[in-house]
Amino acid sequence: MNDKIQTFLDMLDHPLKQEMIEVVNIISNANSKIEGDIKWGGPSFSFKGDMATINPKIKNYVIVIFHKASLLNNAFGFLEEQTKGKAYAKFYTMEDVRKHADNLKKAVNAWVTLMENS
Repeated sequence: MNDKIQTFLDMLDHPLKQEMIEVVNIISNANSKIEGDIKWGGPSFSFKGDMATINPKIKNYVIVIFHKASLLNNAFGFLEEQTKGKAYAKFYTMEDVRKHADNLKKAVNAWVTLMENS
């Protein structure tokens, strides 16, 4: 996790802060090519283009917005397709985070592979 994201999370008041930190760690550690920053009001991740952003304004769950999920083969079992090619990953509890950690890593690595091959 980079310093900007760490500082953002340190200052964040969110009922699912620990779950959000864990999601950030999973994404950040899934592939060393992923870069993190604060963009659109939350932790954002990219590699050769914007991949995903966490929206901390939503308090009922941790939401990861995959900006161009339509480019990925949604075989990960946890993404909810949305309009404009987006998909959401929603984590309501730490159990949800742990349950979908491997598939979250697979989605991140699928993005890296897609961007490397395009």
